[in-house]
Amino acid sequence: MIQDVGRKSSIWGVEWTEASDEVVLSESRTRPELFELLVDRYQDAFLRKAKSILYRQEDAEEMVQDTFTRIYLYADRFVPQEGAQFSSWAYAILIRLCFTRYQKMKKERGRTMELEPEAYERIADTEAFLDDLTIRNEVLMALARMPETASRILRLQFLEGKTQEEIAVIEGASVAAVKTRVHRAKKSFKEAFIYGKK
Repeated sequence: MIQDVGRKSSIWGVEWTEASDEVVLSESRTRPELFELLVDRYQDAFLRKAKSILYRQEDAEEMVQDTFTRIYLYADRFVPQEGAQFSSWAYAILIRLCFTRYQKMKKERGRTMELEPEAYERIADTEAFLDDLTIRNEVLMALARMPETASRILRLQFLEGKTQEEIAVIEGASVAAVKTRVHRAKKSFKEAFIYGKK
């Protein structure tokens, strides 16, 4: 944040500390040290407003600093109008910057998420994941090489988790017939799996 230099009374007299924001802004274009008066007047209020939008202190401080930078750089664009004060213009800049940052943060949060240390422990080991993926791929290839009826029985029981009774209803067969088909399909799978390893 912009630091208090502790020498205000020597830089400007009482007339500047009592001057309106509009006059201070106008004069700060030729006497930049006067801009510190505006910072002193608005910094705390801007920080509270920015923090109410962004929640994080660091982000709020950065937006307040950007706001003061823009106010200073675009001071010549401020035109006093009846019913509108410097503070309205300054707050408009602050709020626009804060909402732009908020939208950016929201998009970034959608793409990434900070994990708690406990979450890292639950993440599968990459090597184990790749091994599982390789085995799954080999199993699916073996099923593809099997006759359709045998492959379908094994998929229903082992991949979809159906009971033999449920398979019997789906296949329109007795439970005993399903047990026999599963037994034969396992033998067929073993042959197809070994053949795929050659």
